Amino acid sequence: MDLGLKDKVAFVAAASKGLGRAIAEELAREGAKVVMCSRDEAAIGRAAREVADATKGETVAVAADLSTAGGCERFIRAGLERFGRMDVLIVNAGGPPPGRFEELDEAKWDLAYQLTLQSAVRLTRLALPELKRTKGNIVYSTSTSVRQPTQYLNLILSNSLRGAVHGMLKTLSKDLAPYGIRVNALQPGRIDTERVRQLDEIGAKAQGKTPEEVRRGYETGVIPLGRYGEPREFAAAAVFLASERASYITGVSLQVDGGMLMSMF
Repeated sequence: MDLGLKDKVAFVAAASKGLGRAIAEELAREGAKVVMCSRDEAAIGRAAREVADATKGETVAVAADLSTAGGCERFIRAGLERFGRMDVLIVNAGGPPPGRFEELDEAKWDLAYQLTLQSAVRLTRLALPELKRTKGNIVYSTSTSVRQPTQYLNLILSNSLRGAVHGMLKTLSKDLAPYGIRVNALQPGRIDTERVRQLDEIGAKAQGKTPEEVRRGYETGVIPLGRYGEPREFAAAAVFLASERASYITGVSLQVDGGMLMSMF
């Protein structure tokens, strides 16, 4: 299936590893030119080179801290200076740290707010003039916790702020539809990334188990498909939503979780 992404320009936030890196590579395989960012200059440079080598595609690495207004501006400006357009914006950010409400002071809430919600607000605002011109689209990468706040770990920062991102995207999907801009989201479940492995380690310590036991518990008792997902499987869903083949899909929040969530909606 031709997804219609050849020579499109896609901006992928937090793309040095994990889900962002997988999305960037899948977009490049489809022929898109990809602008990738991370706050770690060495890591994003290495990731961009590896994606380009693996796909024979064209990538640009931008060192930018998306928890700041200046970092968001740097990311968007650098990509537009290089390619002169934007067709796809993938809004992604590392997850806030786990913790119980009583353990999280105002500074931790402020940092999570800047990284999780304000980065999405700022990147969207900066991208809109160009997306209106190209009739492009936005895909937010969030979490299944927006539908079912997890009871397995204390992720109150993520649960609170990712829900706000979803409220924003649903409103934007209506407001931006007259401009031909689609706005969607993806909810990753237990995808086998460094972030999820770290959460398994934290959960193991809290439960007096090994990380392997925590993972087996999810795979045998929580996830109907019986395994953690692979980053490339999540990336395939993201790339489809960003493609011309999804031209009549907007305002959707798609779970990619192996059937883990039991809710109908």
